Amino acid sequence: MCICINCIYVHECSTYELITRQHHKNYRDKKQNSLFDPYNPILNVNYIQINNKIHLDWDVIECLSFIEKPGYWQQSF
Repeated sequence: MCICINCIYVHECSTYELITRQHHKNYRDKKQNSLFDPYNPILNVNYIQINNKIHLDWDVIECLSFIEKPGYWQQSF
């Protein structure tokens, strides 16, 4: 599971935007002008093969910029 959903930077983080693009989801809020570049995020990519098709699951498992704020990702701006 991606730790970003419990981080205060989730709405402006460039790494989380990358993760959501990899999951084929539209992430950026149109009000956002700039992105935060986190310090030393560590990504984990798992692959699953289903019916001869490979699916990738991207997660941030560690980040030195992480500041915990549980549920912050659910708040819209």
